[in-house]
Amino acid sequence: MKRILLGALTIALSGCVNMPAEQAENERDIASLCEGDTSLPLSLVSKFEPTEDPDLLNQTLGEPGKGKLCQGKVYLSKKDAQIKVFRAWNSTNPNSQLGEWWAFKQPSGKVATYRSDYEICYQWSPLDKLVSCTLSPGTKVVVGTGQSAKCSDYLTYGASDKQQVYIQDGSSSLSNCTVYDGVFQWE
Repeated sequence: MKRILLGALTIALSGCVNMPAEQAENERDIASLCEGDTSLPLSLVSKFEPTEDPDLLNQTLGEPGKGKLCQGKVYLSKKDAQIKVFRAWNSTNPNSQLGEWWAFKQPSGKVATYRSDYEICYQWSPLDKLVSCTLSPGTKVVVGTGQSAKCSDYLTYGASDKQQVYIQDGSSSLSNCTVYDGVFQWE
């Protein structure tokens, strides 16, 4: 009887909120499987404003084991903001320099740790180049945490709490880019 009443109450109240109860429940379930959150780092809060773009958000979210984002939020960079973003990329594919997946923090430390933190399978990129660019004012981005990625039968990266930045069209949304080469430095 309690389930019937709860079900009826959920149906009755679903018209009173912005999204159907089932969708809200699904979003809570997904968020509970994701690590970290979609809040901007404190140093960037004044440089963005939250905005809505369900289509952009949906194209960044991935299924478990497939990469992309586990959860995300859409932001718009403000007119006077100077925001630096970083991308490790594949020198054998020059078109990947201004690809879609970026970070607010410059990569440092071990490449293997970076791959794990950002769920980057070795088949996707050797990560032998780095580019640093300035995000153009008025650009929509999605900020979120990484979805798990199955690279092979022997290597799977779990969902990560590290924030990634999705930029849909880097060639028109980025400027003042500087490219760096990866070099061997064994420790």
